[in-house]
Amino acid sequence: MALTAAASAREILTRLHDVMAKRLPAQAKLNAVVEIIGTVLNSEVCSIYLLREGVLELFATRGLKQEAVHVTKLALGEGLVGTIAANVETLNLDEATSHPNFVHNPETGEERFHSFAGVPIIRRERSVGVLSVQHTDQRRYADVEIEALQTVAMVLSELIANAELIDPTGGASTRPQPTTATRAGGFKLVEGMAQGVAVFHQPRITIEHTVAEDTEAERHRVYAAFDKMRAQIERMASQAEFGVGGEHDEVLATYKMFAYDEGWSRRINEAIDSGLTAEAAIERVQQRTRMRMREIDDALLRDRMHDLEDLSNRLLRIVSGQLGTAAQMGLRQDSILIARNLGPAELLEYDRRRLKGVVLEEGSLTAHVTIVARAMGVPVLGRVRDVRRLIAEGDMLLLDVGEESLFIRPTSAMVEVFEAKLALSQKRRAAFAQLRNEIPITRDGHRVQVMVNAGLRDDLAALDLTGADGIGLFRTEFQFLVSATLPQREAQRRLYKDVLDAAGDRAVTFRTVDIGGDKALPYLNHDEEGEEENPAMGWRALRLALDRNGLMKAQARALIEAGAGRTLNVMFPMVSEPWEFDQARALFETQRAWLAARGRKMPSEIRYGAMLEVPALAEVLDILLPRVDFLSIGTNDLTQFLFAADRAHPKLALRYDWLSPSILRFLKRVIDQASAAGVPVAVCGEMGGRPLEAMALIGLGIDRLSITPAAVGPIKAMVRSLDRAPLVEAMAGLLANPHGPLRDALTEWAVRHSVELA
Repeated sequence: MALTAAASAREILTRLHDVMAKRLPAQAKLNAVVEIIGTVLNSEVCSIYLLREGVLELFATRGLKQEAVHVTKLALGEGLVGTIAANVETLNLDEATSHPNFVHNPETGEERFHSFAGVPIIRRERSVGVLSVQHTDQRRYADVEIEALQTVAMVLSELIANAELIDPTGGASTRPQPTTATRAGGFKLVEGMAQGVAVFHQPRITIEHTVAEDTEAERHRVYAAFDKMRAQIERMASQAEFGVGGEHDEVLATYKMFAYDEGWSRRINEAIDSGLTAEAAIERVQQRTRMRMREIDDALLRDRMHDLEDLSNRLLRIVSGQLGTAAQMGLRQDSILIARNLGPAELLEYDRRRLKGVVLEEGSLTAHVTIVARAMGVPVLGRVRDVRRLIAEGDMLLLDVGEESLFIRPTSAMVEVFEAKLALSQKRRAAFAQLRNEIPITRDGHRVQVMVNAGLRDDLAALDLTGADGIGLFRTEFQFLVSATLPQREAQRRLYKDVLDAAGDRAVTFRTVDIGGDKALPYLNHDEEGEEENPAMGWRALRLALDRNGLMKAQARALIEAGAGRTLNVMFPMVSEPWEFDQARALFETQRAWLAARGRKMPSEIRYGAMLEVPALAEVLDILLPRVDFLSIGTNDLTQFLFAADRAHPKLALRYDWLSPSILRFLKRVIDQASAAGVPVAVCGEMGGRPLEAMALIGLGIDRLSITPAAVGPIKAMVRSLDRAPLVEAMAGLLANPHGPLRDALTEWAVRHSVELA
């Protein structure tokens, strides 16, 4: 096909403009539309299916039998057309029958057509219909033809909506919004509780006109909007309230990178070339981005695409003159923000005195907005479905992220229970805060070190707020995960030095970068052989770092320079064999010698440790222990490997218990062997942050825990209420003759001995 995508779309849109301007019935307009598209694209069949009462109905066709119009109907997900609408995806097939979802509709007479292409007709982010073309020849439609179809589908959505041919909800369920109390579940992103009224972040911008009268005028409108948007981002970056040099600076730097991305502005220009208005062109590119996001399996890349969507929304509001986000209109009372997703810059615009919580339809633990919300201390519940159907603006909401629950329009009894729990939570936090300067020592005089896990600069404040003994695990990969490009050695050095400065004379253990697997980086080329089926057990952590040793060399130099004049504790993750540890240590020592030869100031001591997460390492401890200065047990990964159960899988979450005899016996064997060798051993992971589990660990011989900052108070309280000696004896007896999981037996023991487990 000789025409470009823009030229094809422009020719179709020009003719469509004339059709839309005529005083014709809606059906006549659709009949004219399929003729125009079929003629320009030289396609034998062109059909329009529209979603009515939850069913896709053939509304107009050129090439299929006319008697099938308004007769052929498909459910969402049924056949090729139903698949396109259900998945909001494009299909392009040289042989339609080869697709597993193909369904033959004999009344249409379509059996002689082989090739098939279809695109969703989208309105308000939902499929409201499908535009499809077919041909007798077996051929895939060219990219320019698909581009033209997608652009035309966008204009069609305006035509059919104005003609009231689709369900008023835009294809969503027509069930009325509930008015009774409702509970919605979600995914825990930032823990906390909040009460407030529902405020939607972004009132939907309705695009009134899609076909441009003057292409150059539309282009200038977009240029002006880009200039204004970039100025806003620059102003935000300069006024960020988290200080200089933090991860938030890197988040905003990534955001700025998208704002100045030439590829993005070029795609919008190309959409304008096809005959769209500035608003429609931005929306067209945004639709394409959303469709790409649905095809991306990599969670980190999806998060970065959300940043681009955030900017698209901002640009659309500027160009349309509709600048009314909830942030810009101001929050008038305590509010819980509702959004499909948020960019970090948009969250920063809100009044933190009024913003009590955030509910997202999407969201993930590695998203930029999650990182910023955590620093702001704003609870966030993600992956809450159907929020626009369940919630109305101004509804009262109760948010309990710990319980992964959102209560909508709660009854007075629900509010009473929630407020009692919130008050108790605040009272407990106040009581735990009073333990900040208390030493975690058991009643019989045994000292337990309670450290915190950290990964961001803002986590460092937890050291003083909780009175922790130090940082038992600093996750260095966080700096890599929030950066758009590989962090330079100097940026790494500054972060590590800031961490050591904040800790003062308290110990810090740096875990070398644990990336790969489910923590993929967009700028790092991973396994060329394809996607990993089991990323948690794949090419990650030390395995990746030793293969890509340039990355580890840079980190080694940054850590050594940052630790000048101090003790530097370095820990290698996911060690499987003693010689892997040897390789990693040798790499660090080579970098130390290189820096020393150039006169750089050295750490007073470098202590090297290994994380025991891979069960195989326990079988060679006799070889490993003489080589390490300390050992840390990573209970999160270790447990899922021992039980062959993915800890992130909701159906497997209750399949294993940390207080199972098999886990406790395994840990006991490791602890005893390390103790006999004189090697300090710690536990870092969620297990150590739970009072009952931490009590069991102390009974096994653990006296060093590294846990989330929020758990420090409860763990200190438990330790200070505990007599260690009788616990050690009780644990030995329970492990010698267990009768199933030990949770009930240990809980009973704790109650009997007045151990504080709250």
